[in-house]
Amino acid sequence: MPGHSKSPEQEQRSAAGAPSPREWGEGKDIAIVGGGIIGICAAALLAEAGCSVTIFDRTGICEETSSGNAAAFAFSDVLPLAHKGMIKHLPKWLADPLGPLSIPPAYLPRLLPWLIRFWRAGAPAKYEASLAAQAGMMKLAEAEWMGLLDRSGTRPMLREDGSLELYESEAEFQASLSGWAARERFSIDFRHVEGEDLAGLQPGLSPRFIKGTFVPGWKTVADPKLLGKAVWAYAEARGARFKRARIDRVAADQDGATLMLADGTARQTRHLVVAAGAWSHLLARQLSDRIPLETERGYNTTLPRSAFDVKRQLIFSGHGFVITPLETGLRVGGAVELGGIERPPNFNRSKALLQKAQQFLPGLNPSGGREWMGFRPSLPDSVPVIGKASGSRPVVYAFGHGHLGLTQAAATGRLIREIILGQVASVDLAPFSPQRF
Repeated sequence: MPGHSKSPEQEQRSAAGAPSPREWGEGKDIAIVGGGIIGICAAALLAEAGCSVTIFDRTGICEETSSGNAAAFAFSDVLPLAHKGMIKHLPKWLADPLGPLSIPPAYLPRLLPWLIRFWRAGAPAKYEASLAAQAGMMKLAEAEWMGLLDRSGTRPMLREDGSLELYESEAEFQASLSGWAARERFSIDFRHVEGEDLAGLQPGLSPRFIKGTFVPGWKTVADPKLLGKAVWAYAEARGARFKRARIDRVAADQDGATLMLADGTARQTRHLVVAAGAWSHLLARQLSDRIPLETERGYNTTLPRSAFDVKRQLIFSGHGFVITPLETGLRVGGAVELGGIERPPNFNRSKALLQKAQQFLPGLNPSGGREWMGFRPSLPDSVPVIGKASGSRPVVYAFGHGHLGLTQAAATGRLIREIILGQVASVDLAPFSPQRF
């Protein structure tokens, strides 16, 4: 938590002459399971500290879910998914298989325990605790990302155009105000717009949208896959390594961890970081930690850049999707399908979003798009798991960021480094505890 006092070790270093950051992690052997943006940022920050880091991933660096997200640094998105008022919309949304939130009927019995936890997370006390935790995490995330972008030479990939959230009726706008009031408590800047101001922020918008909210501090990146690979190149230049392998099993004791690879070989490591996204809870279960992770399956279509001149990320919260202008195209996607990791994709959801985009942006050219689906690891209270495994084993969990993995990755990397190196945490880790369930 900001304002923590220094540890005796830190005070001693200050008095005696602090070592360079690369000396902090000397002799630390660390394996990271997961080559997505969380694992990449953790590797970068640990490598900066002089740790010996290896990422294990079945596909590659930034090749799965982290490659196709909406490209937002959503530092103002502090509201838990189970925020006040959302529960009342669930029956309507669930009745529409292509709506903002859907659940395949056959998956509902398996999902029910998670939904009960999700409903309870909307209770006032739990909502406020999750809101405060996310607000603190976002403040750290913005500072850490700006620093990492500068150190890795990737700042030119940052776009600071803000975002525009759109409303089709006065009732929809009024329903949003409690959420904006909550953000205002944490000094998040925004302004409501209409008329010429709205049209100026996004020319060519359908007149069905009568009001909007502009958030000037909202940021996006040129392309999330390109950014992830560029940050990895920075980590690799500082000694981080990559091993393409599927991890079938993990085990750990007080002395270290063992990774069993799909090819039958084993790897030993002193410290293990589990950052495998939607698959992380399966590994945690092998370590006797049962964490209620579910999967928000997100869909999008990336159109050619010429499809429409979108000025900044457009957020259609009533329909659960966004449109983002990227260096590599125009990305139309979002929505939530709670359907696990085994069911095949339902690309009718991508098509439905694209049809809505055509209605909302008359003149949008829908041709030439690439459809995609990714798995967002989601916990009922919308707060990720960041902390040590149960017992005294040297395993750190870092997963469950939902749709905020890119946004919170650098902050998570910072916290992982602090945990492994025994440093004072930058934020209170209690709300992120793996044992809170």
